Amino acid sequence: MNMNATILGQTIAFILFVWFCMKFVWPPIMAAIESRQKEIAEGLSSAERAKKDLALAQNNATEQLKEAKLQSAQIVEQANKRKAQIIEDATREAQAEREKILAQAQSEVEAERNRVKEELRKQIAALALVGAEKILERQIDAAANSDIVEKVVAEL
Repeated sequence: MNMNATILGQTIAFILFVWFCMKFVWPPIMAAIESRQKEIAEGLSSAERAKKDLALAQNNATEQLKEAKLQSAQIVEQANKRKAQIIEDATREAQAEREKILAQAQSEVEAERNRVKEELRKQIAALALVGAEKILERQIDAAANSDIVEKVVAEL
């Protein structure tokens, strides 16, 4: 009976051990396993969200890059238009200045021409008087005959 008692004692000890494990050891182990499973599931979910966020960020970056390229092309186009406008304005202003300078030069040339003509008329009139004096061998009174001299000058 000793053997049966030993087996019975071992069986009771084993049952008590199993009961003790089921009551005090097993719940914390199961809680730790469930917690770990939950953490892993959350980690996988976070990884999936991060993957989606990364794809969205890449798409946004691509769109922003396209917009930036479009904006830079528009800025370059506007700058080229502005450059052309500035060149056109400068050309127009230079042309107006050129015409103004030419008109002023022509006016000065015309004034000089008129001055030279007047000077030549006076010189011709003086030569005509000298010639007339020589021909008539007498001196013509310029003051007395100033109206005649003026007519001669005007006709020249």
